[in-house]
Amino acid sequence: MEEINRFFNDKNDVRNDADIDRSQVGDYLEAIKAFSRLTYQSLYVIDYQTRGFDYVSGNPLFLCGKSSEEVKALGYAFYFQNVNPEDVELLIKINEAGFEFYENIPVNERKLYSISYDFYLINGKKNILVNHKLTPMFLTEEGQIWKALCIVSLSNSTTSGNIVISKEGSEEVWKYDVVTKRWEKEEKIKLSQREHEILSLYASGLTINEIGEKLFISADTVKFHRKKLFDKIGVNNIAEALSYAQTNKLL
Repeated sequence: MEEINRFFNDKNDVRNDADIDRSQVGDYLEAIKAFSRLTYQSLYVIDYQTRGFDYVSGNPLFLCGKSSEEVKALGYAFYFQNVNPEDVELLIKINEAGFEFYENIPVNERKLYSISYDFYLINGKKNILVNHKLTPMFLTEEGQIWKALCIVSLSNSTTSGNIVISKEGSEEVWKYDVVTKRWEKEEKIKLSQREHEILSLYASGLTINEIGEKLFISADTVKFHRKKLFDKIGVNNIAEALSYAQTNKLL
């Protein structure tokens, strides 16, 4: 239990007697379950009061050979079993930095923020780099995160870290440097209309030729705009571009 408590922070210590409007919850897990049936990504819900998981979807990516009920029962102990030790330490640092950042956000804006980062899961004999996103769902009356939704998918990065906080509707993102222990604010990269169209159509599963037909341009023109897009956001292929767009909310 002492190890698990390292994942939690005094700045978001939701005690048993915390002032919580429980009417905000309703039957929210039914909506989460419905969402999990429609996405290829893994979903789970953290309860910061019980320091455990309320729900874990059945997607095998996150489960590492376990059942969703087994992972739910393990809660944060799951990380000590299925994450590289160095990445466990990284996750603890991210939690600390994230809650320090969160403490400075006005309470009425806190649900608008989400954090994204990458780490390695140990699945059998394989190390799998995943992307993890977290956003608040329900808050205490004082603005602490009571429950949070997490989404896990395969990462298109090559290393752990890549810690980014974004705000819905904002043109800015904040990136965390684990060496300097500082958040650096950056402007979101702006896509041209054509780049946005092409990336959106790729996200819909269309091929180069299908995108060209849809936009009444040649396949070579699609490739030209795709190359400009890759150079602009610093990626090498469309999978990395879609991952970048999702993390930085460009679509």
